Amino acid sequence: MDTTDRRILDIIQTEFPLVSRPYAHIGGQVGLTQAETLARVRAMQQRGIIRRIGANFQSRRLGWKSTLCAAAVPEDRLEEFVAIVNSYPGVTHNYLRRHRYNVWFTFIGPSWQAIEDSLEAIREATGVNVLNLPAERMFKIKVDFRMQEE
Repeated sequence: MDTTDRRILDIIQTEFPLVSRPYAHIGGQVGLTQAETLARVRAMQQRGIIRRIGANFQSRRLGWKSTLCAAAVPEDRLEEFVAIVNSYPGVTHNYLRRHRYNVWFTFIGPSWQAIEDSLEAIREATGVNVLNLPAERMFKIKVDFRMQEE
């Protein structure tokens, strides 16, 4: 990555512009056209530097519920299980761990009942029991990865 890529990443992480042409706006800040900026962002996505671009909402402030889930999935069923879990729009994170409970994911929904219904549907579709572990206390940590020196 060059300095311009790093500047683009800093802007995208901390102050993505909410305007009709965000990449033109970002380009203006780093001395590129909209097309050049978008091409750089796409290239960083293809190289795996950028995994996802999207908004993060505080689900509790929207009245939604969230929970952490864990499952002990047999190795030979991991791909199938993860594909089914990831097909639900309420799944915000899904990751593997070296532990008896080897799949962990977070799930949000408009109500506890909606979450329970979805988790039950996952259990029925996969035959794998899913632990529902709602947070007793919420900690939010903002993480920005500064890409260049101040």
